[in-house]
Amino acid sequence: MARRSRTLRRSPQTDTASLPSPFIQRELPFFDVLNEGQLQRMEAQVDWLLEDVGIAFRDDPAALDIWRAAGVTPTGEHGDLIKADAKWIRDLCAKAPGQFTQLARNPARNVTIGSTNQVFAPIYGAPFVRDLEGGRRYGNMADFEKLVKLAYMHPNLHHTGLVITEPTDIPVSKRHLDMVFAHMTLSDKPHLGAITEKSRAQDSVDMAEILFGRTRMNAEAAQGNICIMGNVNTNSPLLVDKVASEAIQVYSARGQGMIVTPFILTGAMGPVSTAASVAQAVAEAMICCAFAQLVRPGAPFVMGNFLSSMSLKSGAPTFGMPEPVLSNYVIGQMARRVGLPLRCGGSLTASKIEDAQAAYESADSMHSTMLAGSNFTLHAAGWLEGGLATGFEKLILDADRLGSYQKLGGLGLETDENAFARDAYGEVQPGGHFLGSGHTMRNYQTAFYEPKLSDSENVESWEEGGSKDMRQRAFERWNDLLNQYETPPIDMATKEELTAYVARRKEELPDAWY
Repeated sequence: MARRSRTLRRSPQTDTASLPSPFIQRELPFFDVLNEGQLQRMEAQVDWLLEDVGIAFRDDPAALDIWRAAGVTPTGEHGDLIKADAKWIRDLCAKAPGQFTQLARNPARNVTIGSTNQVFAPIYGAPFVRDLEGGRRYGNMADFEKLVKLAYMHPNLHHTGLVITEPTDIPVSKRHLDMVFAHMTLSDKPHLGAITEKSRAQDSVDMAEILFGRTRMNAEAAQGNICIMGNVNTNSPLLVDKVASEAIQVYSARGQGMIVTPFILTGAMGPVSTAASVAQAVAEAMICCAFAQLVRPGAPFVMGNFLSSMSLKSGAPTFGMPEPVLSNYVIGQMARRVGLPLRCGGSLTASKIEDAQAAYESADSMHSTMLAGSNFTLHAAGWLEGGLATGFEKLILDADRLGSYQKLGGLGLETDENAFARDAYGEVQPGGHFLGSGHTMRNYQTAFYEPKLSDSENVESWEEGGSKDMRQRAFERWNDLLNQYETPPIDMATKEELTAYVARRKEELPDAWY
């Protein structure tokens, strides 16, 4: 995708001062923390894990057959341990594209993932929701639909993810159908598909085929573009279970995207060492990428990283700490060396509500994610309680701040003629001010990022407005957005076909709550 001109990218928006782009086209340099010697030692550790330690592909005979067909003989106690030449694994990873485009139902919302592009998506997988009015409770389908609408409406979220909360009032065996259908019909942004069981992954791909059309889906896949993407975790340490390997087989075989993310709490799923755990995460992701290329050479793949520290007293995960912040920077460098797009976590916190702890931890986590160059950032907004809860206010607060990252990363420091404002110095005398200068009047709408929720007025104005804190302002903001929501147009024949598909599959599937 061609870069937009600076003039277009600085155009004002009615809702926010962030860049008018469906994703960030990064101008800011990446923040690289390792020197060449350190990188080589990290890569040697990755190679040692691939060649001498091995990674198991468990409970999936078809996956082991794919490895055998490629000349790798599984070993180990369970006959499922994959050890392979590291150079060969790296050569396989090189077949995956360094960037690709995920299509949206609305072409203006297509996102390009990889290279210097960055995409923000909301929280994924929380069973609970929380808001100021309803408190903490299990998520249901009504909550889920509200969150999809909010992710669709907010200009600083480029992608709607999938499980913004678990709709726990619908059987597990069927809820993936309702979730994918909601993303496809309530929003026209790109989204993810299900991965928790092979048939659910297949349903997601089949529904994407209905939405985009088989002919177009095939043609786009041949060009390396995707219509849907799955996000799955390895079962760290050093285990790829059948949920992950079967999801890869479904999505990659169809030419669609896969994100594979080792979920590592250092000290539990990885050693009490940031360096060792990062190397382990890279090895686990790389072997999954290599497997995806054996399934279909050129299949789009994103290297995921979710590495956090933990309390060694209680076992509770901790977020925004120096170790996971550093891991983001390091894995960003390593992903670029491998040539793969990167996925990191986003606005992460262990706090239960939107308080100072949530602000500090989320800011440090998200800032490092952005500087590290995460191409696809899941959990960019809405994360509370270590990922157990989706906060309605937190979603809006986080997304408000994402606009500042979007401007920082997407513009950097401009040094063109307008930026140096030489004409303004001809108008303003020493000791004067620039408030009324022509340069100020030309640029005041876009000169600074203006968050929707921050109150920068004097205390008297704040008191006259009700002395509202950020949580209250966010509560009112998301309710206002829902009141303004309008369903994006969709071809009615396509919607009817999707509706019929969901109804048929629900008839075929028994209710199951696991």
